Amino acid sequence: MIFKSLILSVMLASLTDISYASIVDKEFSADAVVSIPGQDSTISKLFVGKNAVRTEVQTRDGVIIDIIFPFKGKMIKINTRHQQYIEMSVEKQRVDQDNSPCNRIKNVTCALLGNEFINGRDTQKWQIVAIKQGKHIRTLHWVDVKRQLAIREFFNDGSMAEMKLEKKEKINGRKTERWIRTISRPDGSTVCSYQWYDPQLEISIKEELPGGYVRELKNIKVGIQKKTIFDVPDNYKMIRPDQLPLYGVQQRSSHQMPTNPTQQYR
Repeated sequence: MIFKSLILSVMLASLTDISYASIVDKEFSADAVVSIPGQDSTISKLFVGKNAVRTEVQTRDGVIIDIIFPFKGKMIKINTRHQQYIEMSVEKQRVDQDNSPCNRIKNVTCALLGNEFINGRDTQKWQIVAIKQGKHIRTLHWVDVKRQLAIREFFNDGSMAEMKLEKKEKINGRKTERWIRTISRPDGSTVCSYQWYDPQLEISIKEELPGGYVRELKNIKVGIQKKTIFDVPDNYKMIRPDQLPLYGVQQRSSHQMPTNPTQQYR
């Protein structure tokens, strides 16, 4: 998969709007912790199976469970208090293995321009063309062949971003690589963010963003997940989306990590 980021992208974002940043091959469970300045940290349960991801979030209406099947383009949202659930369509994850950015980004065209050695890493150079308000927006991305991280990026407004491996570091009981992502803007200003990449899971398990925002996975337990946790209990009733108690759903998004501040210029 291209441009690997936190599996938290699956857990934290509103799953009806998500563009899947990473679908991993390893099965595991974890606690997903979000720290936002001025707010209490939130903890959610995350279960990653072979072809499904389950999240459990505590809300004022009890536990809300989301089960997403990325390769089917389907999500199930369960209200445990009312023993009800809804089904909805979400963006379908392609199963192509050619590592093209177009496998996960909607409404764009991608072209592989070649291979280059950048910041000590073997990369593939991709051009991505998107159409916004009738204009063609072109960006360039050098993607690490092994890690599938964007090592260098050029954007149409003149901004650029680079990622560099700083050191190996053990966090939350996991052996990781600490990467720094530096964004340089045309006005000469720069902004940095950090992520800790777990080579075994092939995802980043922690991310620190400008402004003090932190999201990470803790208590990671690697292992095959029970298939039954991705099933709806037999005694639960299926209802229409507009019948699900709204405040139980909105409570989740009110604690959601905001858009990555390092990407607001895009």
